[in-house]
Amino acid sequence: MPIEVLRFGVGHRRPDGPPGTRGIAGRVIHSDARGVVSELAFARNAGMEPHSSPNTTYFIVIEGGGWVAVGGERVRVAAGEAIVWSAGIDHAAWTELSEMRAFVVEFSGPDDAAVRGVLDGMGRRVGPGEAGRVERGEGRLVSPPRRPEDVDRSSGEPL
Repeated sequence: MPIEVLRFGVGHRRPDGPPGTRGIAGRVIHSDARGVVSELAFARNAGMEPHSSPNTTYFIVIEGGGWVAVGGERVRVAAGEAIVWSAGIDHAAWTELSEMRAFVVEFSGPDDAAVRGVLDGMGRRVGPGEAGRVERGEGRLVSPPRRPEDVDRSSGEPL
């Protein structure tokens, strides 16, 4: 199977943007029953009207910055930050004096955080002669967090 190249960015966006927006150009990169991945480019003084979605959505800012609102709360957002818009909650995004570019990753359905990592299963009593040898578990402590003074600031990575 050949490698599929999906193009987005300048020259590949719809100039009119998604419904309910002004000054936003966008491109759906992928869409199926599991969710949608798209890119949005906000011009200065651009925005999307408050709306809700039945899906959990991540708004990932990769360039510039602007504002987001979730429910009644408003906060500034900049490149390197992501906002989670929970299913069924009104949310909006806009710019004032700057431009902003973001990826929007929308998962089908509400957030499953309440059950994440929980699997349905059944216990079984082990009778005499059925018990196998139990091995001792192995593990290690995670590395300590990096110290800001040990980070190459020219790499562009957050501290």
